[in-house]
Parts: sequence; structure tokens; C-alpha cells
Amino acid sequence: MLLIKKIIAGVVLFFSITPFCLAQLRWVNVDSLYAPLPASVHVYRTMDSIAGKPNIAFYVIADLNDRKLNFTTDTSYKRRLTPKQFFDKNKNPLLVVNGTFFEFETNRNVNAVVRKGKLLSYNLHSVPLKGKDTFLFQHSFRSAIGITKKRSADVAWLFADTGMNVPLASQKPIKYFKDSFRIDQEFVKGFEETNTVIDNGSTSSQTKKLFTPWRMQTAIGGGPVLVQNKQVAIANNQEAMFTGKAIDDRHPRTAMGYTEDGKLIILVVQGRFTGVAEGASLNHLAKMLTDLGCIEALNLDGGGSSCLLVNGKETITPSDKSGQRPVPAVFLIKSKKK
Repeated sequence: MLLIKKIIAGVVLFFSITPFCLAQLRWVNVDSLYAPLPASVHVYRTMDSIAGKPNIAFYVIADLNDRKLNFTTDTSYKRRLTPKQFFDKNKNPLLVVNGTFFEFETNRNVNAVVRKGKLLSYNLHSVPLKGKDTFLFQHSFRSAIGITKKRSADVAWLFADTGMNVPLASQKPIKYFKDSFRIDQEFVKGFEETNTVIDNGSTSSQTKKLFTPWRMQTAIGGGPVLVQNKQVAIANNQEAMFTGKAIDDRHPRTAMGYTEDGKLIILVVQGRFTGVAEGASLNHLAKMLTDLGCIEALNLDGGGSSCLLVNGKETITPSDKSGQRPVPAVFLIKSKKK
């Protein structure tokens, strides 16, 4: 095996520091454009430039503790639907936003989705390599955001494979690795970390499991993580998401995070409209989320998939020429009627 199953304290986040000073954006409340809204939900827009380039972005902030709000997900089977089709299918929810990455050829999600506590789709963990690595697999643990029954949020790195009812999660990123076999949950359960403990001048080691059951009522996956502990912390190298300097490219973006006072943030950035809205890099996106007060946040599928509907109305304009791109999974907020 190329991987030593006892993973020690070397499993850490590598913090990505933005190589520029990004001015804090001014956000304007645009609730009136998307009314009616519950008192616990608000919509904001900015048209301030990002690092000298034109920009249009929106975010929705929703109170996780509002029991009249239902935070959930939906998926499609062997097909993809536009956000508007998901809106119609779900009888006009308050919010619909795209989520997971997927395979165009098969319409298959490649990230985890949880609805009502049940794992509906799974992470793609073992990818066959090509060329000189023909006999190897690349293994990665990509991230997701989840909400518990008690309405607390969490961002974690998952092992979520077929046959599992509950995913396993690590609160630290696991560096992707290559090996000649497919991994399973029993293999992953063996991952451990060892920390040094100093007590009254004496030193000892403490070992604990890295992966534990992640019991979420609702969750949707993507990657990479952008924010940890209120700091920009892009886990692209661990999750093996984008190669080279691709994290610096400007594209339409979708992201989600949460704040210390229990608010969910759903952020979308318009892009690929030259001279109007040119998109954001992952560094830009992470800085925007920390400025909005996120403790943790992650990137979701972007590009032509980015689309956020509030009461069925588009916020950003999707970049695909055909309009809204069909996707296999969405995150939803439903508002219970009085």
C-alpha cells in the first residue's frame, strides 16, 4: 500500500492567502425584487467590481433556526432538470440553487446528497488513472455542507459510498492519494491521527479516529472548501479539484457557508459576460464569504451550472447560451405557509 493508514498530525489544512488586497464589497438589499419573503430571509446584490473587473453577485441569508423554513435537497434519476424544473417539481419553493458536480455523459452526481437523513447520491472516491498510471486509482475525499435535525450546520470532508446509509466525515482535509485498489468504508474507518498532549510537564500521545458518522438531515456536496475557522482556507490541493492555476480563473460561481449566529449564506457570482460580469476566482469567492461572516464555506458547481432562483425568479443570469443548465441535484429552502 502506498498509504499508511495511521495518519498523524501531518493531515492539516494548507491556508491559501490571496495574493492581492480585495476591497470589501457593498451589498444592497433587494428583497422587494423577490417578494414575498419571510422575515428571516433576505436577498442582497452587489455590482461593485472585483479586483478591477466588472461584477454582479447575489447572496441570500436565511435563519437556520426559523422553524417555518425547511432546508432540503432534491435529485433527479438518470436525467437532469433545470432549476426552474426543480422549482415546478417542488411546488414553488422559496429558493432553488444548483449544487453538486456531475458527469455530462451519465447525468450522475459525483458528490454526496442527503435528504431527510438519507444518503441519495455518493462521492466518486476511486478514479482510474491513465497513461503511466494505468493500474492505479486516485482517491479523494471531497467536501459537503450539512444541516442537522437541530439545525446546526457543518462543513466536512466525506467518505460516502454506495451501500452506506450515513456518510463518514473528517473535520480535517485528507490529501488525495494513489493506490492500486478501490477503497471502502472499512479501510477509511482505520484512518487515525495522533496528537501530542502536554499535561503538567509530561508528554503523551493521543490517537483518535479521523472519520466518524456524519448524521445530517440535509446535505449537499461540492468542493473545495473555501473557508475554515473564519479564515480563507482553500483545500483544492487536498480534494484534487482544479489543476494548475485554475483556482485563479474567473468563472460564474456558486457557494454556501454559515455564520456563527446560525445564518445560512447562499452566494452566486455571475460570469463570462465580458465587460458586464466577468466572474470570480476561488480566492475572490473565499474572501467574499469571510467578509459576510462565514465560519465555514465551500464551493459548489459553477460555470454554466450556476443559478439561484428566489420565488422562481433568477438572480444572476446563467452563462450558458441556452439559459439555465440542467443539473442532477439542487439545494432548496421551502417556506411553510401560515
